[in-house]
Amino acid sequence: MDVLTQLAHGFSIALTPLNLGLAFAGAFLGTLIGALPGIGPVNGVAILIPIAYALKLPPESALILLAGVYYGAEYGGRISSILLNVPGDAGAVITTLDGYPMAQKGKAGEALALSALSSFIGGTLSVIGLTLFAPLLAQWAIRFGPAEYFALMVFAFTTLSSLAGKSPVKALASSVFGLMLATVGLDPGSGVPRFTFGQLKLYDGVDFLIVAIGLFAISEVLVLMEQTFLGRAAAIRVETTLVSLKTFLASLWSILRGAAIGFFIGVLPGAGASIASAIAYTTEKRLVDREGTFGQGDPRGVAAPEAANNAASGGAMVPMLTLGVPGSGTTAVLLGALMMFNVTPGPLIFQNRPEVVWGLIASMYIGNLMLLVLNLPLVGVFARILTIPRWFLVPAIAALSFVGVYAVNNSAFDLLFMTGIGVWGYLMRKFGFPLAPMILGLVLGRLMEVNLRRALAISGGDWTILFSSPIAKVLWVLAALSLLFPWLVGRLAKRR
Repeated sequence: MDVLTQLAHGFSIALTPLNLGLAFAGAFLGTLIGALPGIGPVNGVAILIPIAYALKLPPESALILLAGVYYGAEYGGRISSILLNVPGDAGAVITTLDGYPMAQKGKAGEALALSALSSFIGGTLSVIGLTLFAPLLAQWAIRFGPAEYFALMVFAFTTLSSLAGKSPVKALASSVFGLMLATVGLDPGSGVPRFTFGQLKLYDGVDFLIVAIGLFAISEVLVLMEQTFLGRAAAIRVETTLVSLKTFLASLWSILRGAAIGFFIGVLPGAGASIASAIAYTTEKRLVDREGTFGQGDPRGVAAPEAANNAASGGAMVPMLTLGVPGSGTTAVLLGALMMFNVTPGPLIFQNRPEVVWGLIASMYIGNLMLLVLNLPLVGVFARILTIPRWFLVPAIAALSFVGVYAVNNSAFDLLFMTGIGVWGYLMRKFGFPLAPMILGLVLGRLMEVNLRRALAISGGDWTILFSSPIAKVLWVLAALSLLFPWLVGRLAKRR
């Protein structure tokens, strides 16, 4: 009852005219920011912090505005991913795998509507989890040390086999390409430059968004140009603007599983929405893809990562509020904003500043509903983007990609690097290499190396630390089962 009383107090704060207006403004701006490639929720929140401070907003009102931008951007990232194969941010990369093929089949409106509903359900369930279990989950998350994180990354890597398609060898090669890119930059242990070729811009490593946009967007531009030049370009139809009840019900369990995975991955500091959406997608592919339709426009391949993506944003709030430890890059920026407003996150924030915590939680319920109401009526408008003539659409995608990447670091080198990655992605597509394993190899490779080094440094080089805790043992067992799952399914199919 105490939780319900506190939540009611939070709604009394969130439902004031000022905070309602700020929640709507944040959700609306976040949707626009998320749809632009390269900017993403981190930069969107960072841009608005000085504005919130200049307006002299109360801490709870400022946080409601910034949080609205956060989960609004998670919603918005799906728009360009589905329509143009241009990921709005890191978490939206997996959505392109089935979202864009659905758009090519004339089901852009259905994909957008399903992703909006999935995002709403995932976001709402994560806020419920934040409301009921925040302190408990924070204590669980703090038990994850470097060894546990390394085991989690290994488990995530074993799920890549489900993205192999018809050629596991090509999927493995694609993963190796991603791992090679992950080694570029300063060595995390010694600080020695690796594979930088004298370029100072590479000392910090390869930016994930540059690779993602180059690999998907620029390669897509090259494919569209090739099709137009060879006369193979076909007009894209827009047949549906809403998702049918049958499709939604068929995807419901995928949404719920994706939300659960996304929330618990989001609670872990540093894991992020990109890993959550990848694990949710590969889990669904293994559980329900009996016809081999994932990657060819299966609605469940859109529903699961979208639910996970938005649930992870709610989960990332748990360690930030209860421990003062950011769960993602965006919550790290939000943590700085709280400090700016003289609010110290941690175990005592629920007692010392309940208006901030419960006002934020209540606003997230309201903001998710606002985003659904805001986005569903615009599905048909967004889908019409695909009917734009190729002579305008292709340069528009290229311009959007270049502007988005340049806005991140204001670097011409990034544009050249993105173009090179785009040509490489085009060649990979021509020769049948899947793109997703390369992206995930880049993300997971960095995290694996850093956590492996930390674990071995703590143990003095003793490898048994990687298997010492119960959590790590469970994750290693899950990784083994993940590898054996396709073989077991094949044996059962032969027996039948």
